[in-house]
Amino acid sequence: MRTKITGTGMYVPDRVVTNDDLAQWMDTSDEWIQQRTGILERRWIGPDQQPADLAERACRQALDAAGLEPNDIDCILLGTLSSQADFPGTSFFLQHKLGLEDTPCMDVRAQCSGFLYMLQLADALIRAGTHRKMLVVGCEVHSTGLDISTRGRDVTVIFGDGSGAVVLEASEEEGDAPGILEVRIHSQGEHAKRLWVEAPGSGISPSRLTHEMIDDGRVFPHMEGRFVFKHAVTRMPEVLLETLDAASLKIEDVDLFLFHQANLRINEFVAGKLEIPEDKLFNNIMSYGNCSAAAIPMLLHETQANGMLTPGKLVSMTAFGAGFSWASAVARW
Repeated sequence: MRTKITGTGMYVPDRVVTNDDLAQWMDTSDEWIQQRTGILERRWIGPDQQPADLAERACRQALDAAGLEPNDIDCILLGTLSSQADFPGTSFFLQHKLGLEDTPCMDVRAQCSGFLYMLQLADALIRAGTHRKMLVVGCEVHSTGLDISTRGRDVTVIFGDGSGAVVLEASEEEGDAPGILEVRIHSQGEHAKRLWVEAPGSGISPSRLTHEMIDDGRVFPHMEGRFVFKHAVTRMPEVLLETLDAASLKIEDVDLFLFHQANLRINEFVAGKLEIPEDKLFNNIMSYGNCSAAAIPMLLHETQANGMLTPGKLVSMTAFGAGFSWASAVARW
C-alpha cells in the first residue's frame, strides 16, 4: 500500500496588495521589500471572506481534479497558524461548508511546515488502512492579524492569504508508480519565541488579552529575522538530504524542488548550497507572499498547471517555519 496525490487545488483572494500599497501605510518601499524578500505583491481577503471560504474553494478544485465528491473523503486534515476561531479548528467550519455530516476532521498546527507534517500523518493513516481517501489542506488568513504600520513592517510585508489542497488516495501499484516515498519532520521548541504571536493565549494570566497587550503590539507576529534566516538555510538542506537518503535517492535524481515560500532569499541560498539548477526550481512568493501552511500545496497546483510537474517526475518538498519546525518529503508524481 502506498499513498498518491490524485488532485490539487488552490485559491487566493481577488484583492491584490502591492509593495507600493504598503508604502502608503508604513515607512517602506517596493525596492526595500524586493531586496529583502523577493515579494512584489500578495493577496488579502475581502471584508466578507473567512479562512474556511478559501479552504473550500481549494478543496473543491482538488476534488474535481481527482474525480471525487466531498462524500468520498474519509478524513480531512487542515494545517493553519491563523485559525478562524480560538476553537473549534478551521477544519470543522470547512467540513460543514463541504456539506459533510460526520466525516472526521482536525487541525494541525505546525506553522509553515504544516502541510508536510500532515502529509506524513495522512500517509501513515492510509498505509495502515485506517483511511483510503483523504483531503489535506493548508489555509491561511494573515492579513487580519498584521501590524500595518512601520512598527510591524518587517513581518507585515511578508505575509499573504491563500489556500492549497490535495487529495490523497490509497494505491496498490508497485515499482515506479506514483506515490509518497518518504517524509521526515523535525522541531526545536527551544526557539519558539523567536517567531511567534504571544497574545491572546491561555499561557497568559490572569487575562489572555488586555488593552495593554494590544497597545504594546503583543497581539501581532514578532520575528528575529536574522536568526530565523540562519536556521532556515541550515535545517532545510539537512532535512532535504536526509529524506532523499531515506528514499535511496540523490539530488540529481529529483526533477523538481519546491521550497516553502517564506523568503525568496532563503530559497536562493538553499538552492545555491545544494547546487540545484534553476530549471528544477519554482517559486511563487513574488505574487502571493508567504501563505504558510498553504504554500507548498499551492506550489504543487501551479507546477502541475504550468507543465513542470508531470506524471513520473520526482518532486522534493521542503519547509521551515515557526516552532521551530522543519520537514521534507519526496514523491513520484
